[in-house]
Amino acid sequence: MKVPEIKKIIEETLDNNKAKNIISINLKNKSYIADYMIIASGTSSRHLQALSEILVAKLKNLGLNNCRIEGKESNDWKLVDTQDVIVHIFHPEKREFYDLEKMWSEEIPKEKAMI
Repeated sequence: MKVPEIKKIIEETLDNNKAKNIISINLKNKSYIADYMIIASGTSSRHLQALSEILVAKLKNLGLNNCRIEGKESNDWKLVDTQDVIVHIFHPEKREFYDLEKMWSEEIPKEKAMI
C-alpha cells in the first residue's frame, strides 16, 4: 500500500470516529522520520485510547502489521506509528500546549532536515 493511500485511510478513520480538527503535515524535506504527520484531537482520555486502537486495528486488517501505539499510559496523548505516517492524537489542551502544527509548518532546508 502506498503512503498517500495510508494517509487517506488514517484521515477517514479518524473522521469517521469523531476525531476533531484533523490536519496533515507533509514532512518531506523536513524530517526523515516519516512522510506525513497527522494531528487530531479527541474529546476524552477514553476517546483518545479508542481512536488509537481503532486506527491500529484498521491498518492491521489492511496488512500493515508494523503499526504500534505509544503513550498507552497517557490520558492526554497517543501516538500511532505506521513508519511512513505518524499520528498524534491529543486532548485539546495538550495539543494547544505542544503546538506541533506550528513547529512542523515551517519550511526547513533539506540539508537541515531532522532525523
